[in-house]
Amino acid sequence: MSGRPSPSTSARSPWVPVVQPPAIAAAVASIKPMRFPVVLFDLDGTVIDSGAIILASMRHAAKEVLGEEPPDELLMAAVGGPGLEAQMHALAPDRVEELVTVYRAHNEPLHEQLVCCVGIDDLLLRLKDEGRRLGIVTAKRRATVALAFDVLPLAHLFETVVGGDETKEHKPAPEPLLLAAGRLGVEPEDCAYVGDSPFDIRAAKAAGMFAVAVTWGGIHDRPKLEAEEPDAIVGNAEELYAAL
Repeated sequence: MSGRPSPSTSARSPWVPVVQPPAIAAAVASIKPMRFPVVLFDLDGTVIDSGAIILASMRHAAKEVLGEEPPDELLMAAVGGPGLEAQMHALAPDRVEELVTVYRAHNEPLHEQLVCCVGIDDLLLRLKDEGRRLGIVTAKRRATVALAFDVLPLAHLFETVVGGDETKEHKPAPEPLLLAAGRLGVEPEDCAYVGDSPFDIRAAKAAGMFAVAVTWGGIHDRPKLEAEEPDAIVGNAEELYAAL
């Protein structure tokens, strides 16, 4: 009989658990689950800090066309909703075309002053690096969106942009948000929609998306947003990231 040990009786190395270095373990522990693979954003007051130029142009149009100075609350009440024509219809139903023309002539050059809402440019990059798919759904016309992106080079971060001139119905109807989801080939329940107006929250709920209200837009105050009962309401970019 051979003096070699049989395989069943040969010595085996003891099992040693694999221990990750502290830096790797901390990184793994810090990975945040991706709640929403698709995040859609309103533009004005959510991504770009445009409330001041919108108000300035609304004041200018009302003064120039109507010779009036309506209160700011009235001028801004419909911003972010059905579109510029609807905003002007609320001021003077029989002067809509003239009001729109004067507004745009005043507003479009002001886009050169635009800046991002605080922290949003970094947040967009962070979401994109995580593999999120991003889009814009706005009441702005596509041509006006292009003016904004000429100043703020963010267009490459968004896979789709739905402008206010691309759908028959507008926020608070869900059609624009559903168009964005359809273009991306995703289900509404996989999407969060982020906006700063009551119209945004209503549209997100109607579309079956997670509705996030942001308070930094300076167009609609927090009580109005809270009254719409969004799924989340946030006051800065870090809070928004945590909600997504």
